[in-house]
Amino acid sequence: MPGVTRTTVDGTCQALCRTLVSQNGIQRDAGDISKSVLYTSLMGLLLVADRETEQLQVGSGRVGLQNVGNTCFLNAVVQCLSHTRALRDYCLVKAYRQEMCSREDPALMEEFCQVLWGLWDVNNNNNNIMSSTEVNPGKFCRIFKEAVPYFSGYSQQDAQEFLRFLLDRLHCEINRRPNVPPTSLQPEPKYAKVRIEEQALAVWKKHLERDDSKIVDLFSGQLRSSLHCSVCSHYSTCFDVFGDLSLPIPKRSAGGGVSLRECLDLFSQEEKLDEDNAPMCERCNRRTESTKRLTIQRFPQVIVMHLNRFALSRYAVCKSSVCVSFPLAGLDMGSYGPVDCGPVLYDLYAVCNHSGTVNMGHYTAFCLDDDGSGWYCYNDSTVTPVSENQLQSSQAYVLFYQRRK
Repeated sequence: MPGVTRTTVDGTCQALCRTLVSQNGIQRDAGDISKSVLYTSLMGLLLVADRETEQLQVGSGRVGLQNVGNTCFLNAVVQCLSHTRALRDYCLVKAYRQEMCSREDPALMEEFCQVLWGLWDVNNNNNNIMSSTEVNPGKFCRIFKEAVPYFSGYSQQDAQEFLRFLLDRLHCEINRRPNVPPTSLQPEPKYAKVRIEEQALAVWKKHLERDDSKIVDLFSGQLRSSLHCSVCSHYSTCFDVFGDLSLPIPKRSAGGGVSLRECLDLFSQEEKLDEDNAPMCERCNRRTESTKRLTIQRFPQVIVMHLNRFALSRYAVCKSSVCVSFPLAGLDMGSYGPVDCGPVLYDLYAVCNHSGTVNMGHYTAFCLDDDGSGWYCYNDSTVTPVSENQLQSSQAYVLFYQRRK
């Protein structure tokens, strides 16, 4: 990008830090803010500035993706990620080249960025992956399959599984932390008399010592699992990082619908564990009957919610066709977080849909236009406008929500 150098970035990091904290109201622990994070933020601001001065021209994003052999699952997910604005801007300026510490060749990230450049027609980009109306993701698909052989071949794949593997691979390639051998990692410390908030923060910081990337910045949150032993009444807490929430769908009679809130309630409700399924009680020093409850300790910037429509029955995998209604704006997740955390609001910007059956299905994406003016359906190479009423259907499979600032 003309006029943008690393020297310029280094010389403005401190000023940017003050701006981020004082003007934007961002509250982060000092240990969470690094020069690499500030660099990424600055590059995002420079991208906006470039748009205003027309140094970096970006199209509407309403460009389709060719199906290169049963790749509708890939196309739908890529369109949803393409409309994740912070990730898109990060990729368009290729900020990861200045912050990655991984020894891996970022081949997948490079090709992912090429696809986004084509989708957003950056500077009237007309390279060999783009025609007048669509982008060919063939090379990106090939590199991904080489990195993740599980997806090799031309069979239809699950979009949510692909999303998980894709984000994990991109994270590994652009990790800001140097590779840490597993043998050098210290065991998890015990927190017998430490407040829950302090324990959660310590675990999170330990995670960032090994895994810190733009993928983590945007998609990673922290789950709190609370266990209560029914024998000795001992409470224990553990924390896990999550990249998406896989939500169960309550059973309903034929034609009956449910709400996203009901799915979230079922996900977070207290669960009884028998001795065979329960973990070891720290006080009893054996497996005991207990109860478990999940809450969100740290909310991500982008929360991805997978509606678990596919379940293993006695003889086969079955698909739930229950219609799940979900809010398009103002989804309040605060009741699923720490006590008294207050409202935590999210707005929907993309939906990955699955139509058909388990063995013969098709994926499409609904994405909110970049300026928020309307929704469009991305069906491989075809892009058409859709109304908000069309978003609510029994085909909704993966929901993408952006947290309000």
